[in-house]
Amino acid sequence: MSRVVLVPGVLALLPEYAGLEDPVAELRAACLEAVAWLGGAVTVVADEQGARVAEALLSAAGVSRLAPLAPQPTDASLAAQPPAASAYLVVGNGSACRTEKAPGHLDDRAADFDEALGAALTSPDPDALAGIDQDLARELWASTGAVPQLSRILTADAEATVDYDDDPYGVQYWVIRWVRTPGRGPAG
Repeated sequence: MSRVVLVPGVLALLPEYAGLEDPVAELRAACLEAVAWLGGAVTVVADEQGARVAEALLSAAGVSRLAPLAPQPTDASLAAQPPAASAYLVVGNGSACRTEKAPGHLDDRAADFDEALGAALTSPDPDALAGIDQDLARELWASTGAVPQLSRILTADAEATVDYDDDPYGVQYWVIRWVRTPGRGPAG
């Protein structure tokens, strides 16, 4: 069985932001629970900022990891992962343009982008995940560079559990877990 978790790469999840008034307490709790669920020997799939967040979450949850993958790993680098790599922590999030006060300000395309991305994640739909419009994602301040790698890790029959789906501060965040049974694609 393979376990896969998606968490957002928001810097507010770093320990230095968890003060007396944690700005993302509910999100942090969902992330820590999902990361702890992965168990040990986790492979991280993230960009540079996401890797920082992943390291902090893994440490806080007491989970070990394998070496992180490159920010945008290739098919070959995923195929080269050792058989023990049956747990993956993928870091990414939706748009940061959902409201006037969002970091990227309001963009009318953000809600549709996030709805399509959310559907591709929860299905999961490997083709849709592989085909994310990265130019539009950049325009909407979405951190999706690592998300297409889910198309190489997940298959359509993976079972998804959504632990968090909200847009605090106008930024769409998900915490999603997937379970895959052995023999069903690259992560099995």
